[in-house]
Amino acid sequence: MKQHALNQLRVKSIGIDTYRENIIYMRSDCYICISEGFTALTRVVVVHKEKTIVATLNVVTSNILSHEEAGLSEIAMRNLAVKDGDIISISHLKPISSLHDVRAKVYGEKLNDAALTRIIADVTNGLYSDLELSAFITASAGDNLDIDEITGLTKAMIDSGTKMRWNTKIVLDKHCVGGLPGNRTTPIVVAIVAAAGLTIPKTSSRAITSPAGTADAMETVTSVDLTPEKIREVVAKEGGCIVWGGSVNLSPADDILIAIEKALDLDSKGQMIASVLSKKKAAGSTHVVIDIPVGKTAKVRTEKEALRLEQYFKEVGKSINLTVDVLITNGSQPVGRGIGPTLEAMDFLAVLRNSKNAPQDLKQRALTIAGALLELSGKVKKGEGETNAKQILESGKAWDKFYKICIAQGGYKEPRLAKYKKEIVSHAKGTVTEIDNRKLAKIAKLAGAPKSPSAGVYFCSPLGTNVVKGQTLFIIYSDAKGELDYAFDYLNSINDVIKLQ
Repeated sequence: MKQHALNQLRVKSIGIDTYRENIIYMRSDCYICISEGFTALTRVVVVHKEKTIVATLNVVTSNILSHEEAGLSEIAMRNLAVKDGDIISISHLKPISSLHDVRAKVYGEKLNDAALTRIIADVTNGLYSDLELSAFITASAGDNLDIDEITGLTKAMIDSGTKMRWNTKIVLDKHCVGGLPGNRTTPIVVAIVAAAGLTIPKTSSRAITSPAGTADAMETVTSVDLTPEKIREVVAKEGGCIVWGGSVNLSPADDILIAIEKALDLDSKGQMIASVLSKKKAAGSTHVVIDIPVGKTAKVRTEKEALRLEQYFKEVGKSINLTVDVLITNGSQPVGRGIGPTLEAMDFLAVLRNSKNAPQDLKQRALTIAGALLELSGKVKKGEGETNAKQILESGKAWDKFYKICIAQGGYKEPRLAKYKKEIVSHAKGTVTEIDNRKLAKIAKLAGAPKSPSAGVYFCSPLGTNVVKGQTLFIIYSDAKGELDYAFDYLNSINDVIKLQ
């Protein structure tokens, strides 16, 4: 894209983190703003050598910038590959044609495959601002996408990024729709399935609003930021991997949409199904088990809602040649004891090592999912999957496979607990009858998780626990005294994290 010299400014790094949105800062009285008629929130094209981004303009009225300078947010500087003093060119962004499709959806029209393909292509190419993304997400929220639209969205998202291929007929994967603190079954499941001689290249996410994602927990013990070539090498050698999906560009539009959806706190079942299945298909999976926990403070609140999701997952899966099995599970409380990357890693390591103090609920849930995958693959008979999975785990084969996967991914290290901790004790005698998953997760985040991997909550009072006054209900861990105090202050401001009767 050729630009006139008059459209050029010199880059100044001003150290502003705007998360994932490209922002450019220019003086209101600089000659480009005046000549081009740029105003605040104008979307502009920014070019440096062979790189091009679309950025949102923030207008500066102070002397932080000179007339010849433009500031860029940190993400914009990375995406454009520039440094202080580099010259950039700025021009108008042409109208985005797919926004007509978004407006049609806002007014209740059904989107066909071509419209959804246009939208996702423009989203992937960075043409949408967060405001425009919000419009699309809001128009698609709730039950506003029918099964045809969910299928079309899934296919468009698959085509938006990298597609991995494997030299085997059966490629397995699993996913939990979320909403439960802990629940770090993936490392255990992958180790069991790979030890059974099957292929399971697991790409996982980092946390967006939770205290930990699978990639965050795995990163406390091994490398997860692998190239596609390295992933293929690990899988060829060990049959499985557990890596960060963001490093391989699978369904990249999904990561963009999820970030906005979470910020808006909107629940779109259609987008969630498209998100999950597009990444599984793009990763080369052929058979997937979906875990849907149901509980009062889980993501899915009722069994009726779970059954509807099950139907949609299977229908959309069939349309993209993906065999899907669904498990509807108990989502009334945290799974395992750890909430936060290191604490969750300690849980799954204890299960893999067959430690006497390993959390049995995490072990059982992992065995159920691994057993379902073994049966789905056809390797074992229906009804015998869990027994086979248990034999592989308790024989030590799963731990041996997990360790080898870690070595292949870059090495193994033991996770480390945070420096500071505070025990939260019961002020009364009684039996634990209800647990607020969301409040526990927030306490872990306020303590520093997942940015501080060793921060979080160690939970030791599951449902049915008989406690006495002064007994420890959970422990808050933090690497900073201030964050520990912050989490404790929040705890003191709320009620009913754990209910006793």
